[in-house]
Amino acid sequence: MAQRDIQFRLLAKDRSGARRGAFTTHHGTVQTPAFMPVGTAGYVHSTPARDVAETGAEVLLANTYHLSLGDRLASVRYMGGLHRFMGWERTILTDSGGFQVFSLPDRVIDDEGVTFSYEEDGERVMLSPEKSMEIQRDLGADIVMAFDECVSHTADRKYVGKSVGLTTAWASRCRDVKLQDHQFLFGIVQGGVFDDLRRKSAKEITSIPFDGFAIGGVSVGEGFDLMRRVVGVTAPCLPEDLPRYLMGVGLPEDILEAVHLGMDMFDCVIPTRYARQGTLFTRTGKLRIKNKNFRKDRYPLDTKCSCYTCRTFSRMVLRYLFFSGDPLAETLATIHNITFYQDMMSDIRRAIEENRFESFKREWLEIYKKNR
Repeated sequence: MAQRDIQFRLLAKDRSGARRGAFTTHHGTVQTPAFMPVGTAGYVHSTPARDVAETGAEVLLANTYHLSLGDRLASVRYMGGLHRFMGWERTILTDSGGFQVFSLPDRVIDDEGVTFSYEEDGERVMLSPEKSMEIQRDLGADIVMAFDECVSHTADRKYVGKSVGLTTAWASRCRDVKLQDHQFLFGIVQGGVFDDLRRKSAKEITSIPFDGFAIGGVSVGEGFDLMRRVVGVTAPCLPEDLPRYLMGVGLPEDILEAVHLGMDMFDCVIPTRYARQGTLFTRTGKLRIKNKNFRKDRYPLDTKCSCYTCRTFSRMVLRYLFFSGDPLAETLATIHNITFYQDMMSDIRRAIEENRFESFKREWLEIYKKNR
């Protein structure tokens, strides 16, 4: 029989407000706070699902817009769903495609949805809340995101106010679409950088019986201070007994701040994109492996990391692989960066359990920023 409840459990709450929890889907339990690596088009660039699983990741994110291009959706259907297509046996979340659609230059928005041209072939299509739900239903992810309007942080108040109403109307329409029995649906709070509109959106979206709630529109160039203010205003408006997801935020310092403010889930392309460009995360800050200082460096990327890359290869060898242009360099770098993020989240969870998150955050950042 299909599971009807995401079974979110709040296991600990630090005096700072940071939360330690867990939720369960058809494909396993996810410990929170959690970071979700991004497999935009149904794969994590250059890295097999087996290697991603070995980093400790319990949930991956895939993108509705990109997976609807060309024959991709038909291919996923033919394979029997996204889990088989990706070779991933754990939890998958799909976003609604809203963020990607609203970044396109020729979109037309009305009450029914968004009309735009596909990037790959220029075909003019309309994506409605119902269509987004149908695509995500066919993909078969465990967690599905409602279709919303993501606005720029520079959008004026009048526009954002109208957008909040549109997002609420679309959210209700998303909730009315029948999904697969194992799927959970999260609503998304918008409201730009306006505190009262954030509270208004949170009140409206949380009145709809979703299985979890997300804060959207905070990874659109607004910067750390505005992100912190928006999350600080919005997070207390979200239910205590369901997962809270901050969409698209992924720098370590941003995640630590958002955990402090009570958020549970995060995703971003930063660790995988940076890896492919040769920027590696370590506990003492970012390391640019192509730097000539690493030509004869026989140390691992991070002496406290136990990932396959750090156990097996030195900095000088990884640098050599990057300059050789071998795809193995991107794979090894990606394994390391994802492991770094999963280790960070594990350390965060432990600190919350021990009621010492504030001191952990301070000490972690002091070391991380030491060599900037």
